[in-house]
Amino acid sequence: MAEASATRPGRNWRDLRKRVLSALILGPLALLCVWLGANAYTLLLAVGAAILTWEWVHLCGLRTARLPGAGVPVAVFLAGTLAVMERPLASWLVLVAGFLVTWAWAERLRGRDRAEQPALRLALGVLYIGIGVLCLIELRHENEAGRANLLFLLLVVWASDIGAYLAGRALGGPLIWPQVSPAKTWSGSLGGLLLAMAVGAFAALQLAPGSPWRAAAVAAVLAVATQAGDLLESGIKRHFKVKDTSSLIPGHGGLLDRLDGLLAAAPAAIVLALLIGYGGALWR
Repeated sequence: MAEASATRPGRNWRDLRKRVLSALILGPLALLCVWLGANAYTLLLAVGAAILTWEWVHLCGLRTARLPGAGVPVAVFLAGTLAVMERPLASWLVLVAGFLVTWAWAERLRGRDRAEQPALRLALGVLYIGIGVLCLIELRHENEAGRANLLFLLLVVWASDIGAYLAGRALGGPLIWPQVSPAKTWSGSLGGLLLAMAVGAFAALQLAPGSPWRAAAVAAVLAVATQAGDLLESGIKRHFKVKDTSSLIPGHGGLLDRLDGLLAAAPAAIVLALLIGYGGALWR
């Protein structure tokens, strides 16, 4: 019974090399696109959204080239396009409408091509991916403050992931939620939280004036959201009975596996931005 609720320290580091190599390629690319501005960042999000929606539809056993699977990328791209055009209300309305239309269309096709069409779970991909994408677009719209906030968000999310991985593998210990994830430990969660707070405090000093203590507190909130998103993704994969959402990224699985924390942390960052008011750093 003890082994069912705990992991042993120092276990399996075989994927570390692949993880490091993938991070060294993807991390600088993402930071460069954020730094370069609107065009590069929009292109990065468009490519990312295309891959994320493809993975989700594939998990549902459907294809993005035909209905109802096509409804997921179409809804996310239409909403994202309106967000880029700075029409936020319209973008959110389109996202909700896309969810409802995809759900209704999938229900309508139940029993035609298959014995059972995954109607609701297919349509939920519109919200799961689309909300994160719209928040990432909105966060960058704040000009210089938006760039600083987005860089801060990325660094904190990555620090949370890295800290959780290293601490969890090195220390092991009790699992957070063994029924959902057989690998995520309380030691990893604490390691991710502490590293995210340290990186957030340091990043804030480099990006914009403000209190490092408040930056650490904001980083803690984002780290908790990141880890919640990671657990949510584990639950989704358990539901679909898969280990990874795809094999796109060596050592990480699919893009959904890599961005699960960011998809959850981005809405948290938007809530913080709304609370403090647009135009300033999240930690001001």
